[in-house]
Amino acid sequence: MNGQKWVVGITGASGAIYGVRVVQELLRAGHLVHLMVTEAGWQVFRDELDWQTDDREALVRQHMQQDFPGTLHYWGLRDFSCPAASGSYRCDGMIVVPCSMGTVSGIAHGASGNLLERVADVMIKEGRRLVIVPRETPLNAIHLENMLKLSRLGVKIMPAMPGYYQKPQTMEDLINFVVGKALDALDVPHSLFRRWGE
Repeated sequence: MNGQKWVVGITGASGAIYGVRVVQELLRAGHLVHLMVTEAGWQVFRDELDWQTDDREALVRQHMQQDFPGTLHYWGLRDFSCPAASGSYRCDGMIVVPCSMGTVSGIAHGASGNLLERVADVMIKEGRRLVIVPRETPLNAIHLENMLKLSRLGVKIMPAMPGYYQKPQTMEDLINFVVGKALDALDVPHSLFRRWGE
């Protein structure tokens, strides 16, 4: 079903390409996406993807919006006029991909210290879908306790762990698997990888 409304948060954990591809796939499917990126997320764009991030809105349009039929809204982390910051705004859910342990902590403790954390808090309080894609290793007890707390609140924790049964041949195959699993967690149809038994 097209025309859904999703929120995507991208943080400073390694694996920025996962977040970029999730946005692209949602837009390709015709959905509306509210995007927010942390300061560390912008740094990872520079370090991992070699993107020049001086003009952030232009970069978002160039690398994410492209010619896809969906609609993309980019929000700064201090812009609380974003509709998704209010529980009265109806959206289908949110995914934070990749999600740093600092952001996991902020969400788990209800800090609402920036727009991304506030919108995640709204998803939890309104009982809407919230998916967290952590990208950290090794995990310490604090990380695990914070994720357990979120899981008990109904948040889906989906670590960025590619599968190998589909015999990936390229880096793109590995990325597609993780992005496809993320879209599965949102119940968004895709054909990014071959499923077990197919």
